[in-house]
Amino acid sequence: MAEPSADATLRMVVLGRQGSGKGTQATRLSATYGPPHVSTGDAFRAAAASGSELGRTLKSYMDRGELVPDDVVVGVIREHLFGPGAPAGFILDGFPRTVAQAEALAEMASPRGIDIVIDLEADTEEVLQRMAGRRVCTKCGATYNIVDNPTKVPGSCDACGGSLAQRDDDTEDAIRRRLEIYETTTAPLIDWYRQRGLLVAVNAVGDVDAVTARVVAAVEGARKAKAAGQKGAPSQSKGNGTLGT
Repeated sequence: MAEPSADATLRMVVLGRQGSGKGTQATRLSATYGPPHVSTGDAFRAAAASGSELGRTLKSYMDRGELVPDDVVVGVIREHLFGPGAPAGFILDGFPRTVAQAEALAEMASPRGIDIVIDLEADTEEVLQRMAGRRVCTKCGATYNIVDNPTKVPGSCDACGGSLAQRDDDTEDAIRRRLEIYETTTAPLIDWYRQRGLLVAVNAVGDVDAVTARVVAAVEGARKAKAAGQKGAPSQSKGNGTLGT
């Protein structure tokens, strides 16, 4: 495959279970194509630290460990992505998580819309193993994995040198509960985006570089389809051949 050309105006969404590698692949897509990687966690932390009314409301849910309502989440993303000085393109990681959020994103992104939605597919046991090895920088929030995405210096963040820690909610029971929530609230997004011709499912199991190659191939396919005047990327699923299997 030819070297992909940069395009900072690309608008992408990366879906997948917790531990499927969304953050890693979104970061690599940003480096390849140019649009910023926009993590919901980063947007939440910025809003919570802002001291605004929306930020205080968000922080109250986060402090209680409760699911943040759609209207609050959408408000944070609207300010972060579509406010003054917002980037032309983006790679969204962690949003949308519900069909209602996807509908709100479609409205915010109108009339240009979203270019492609990547669904990273990995089964429960795979993500359990990955998340047990996840470590988060206590200073800047960067995420690593001691198994397949370690830091150059063990225990030290590559980005800022901060110390790494395991999240309190990365126990097996907590992870299984989050996966159950994903199946009931986020999985319907897959059908929603597939029906709109935007979804490509990518096999997220295996070497990180190999997964990245599959993801880039999916993006390039979507770009070619768009250039040819098609509505979106050809949807792939378990039923008709997940990309990379």
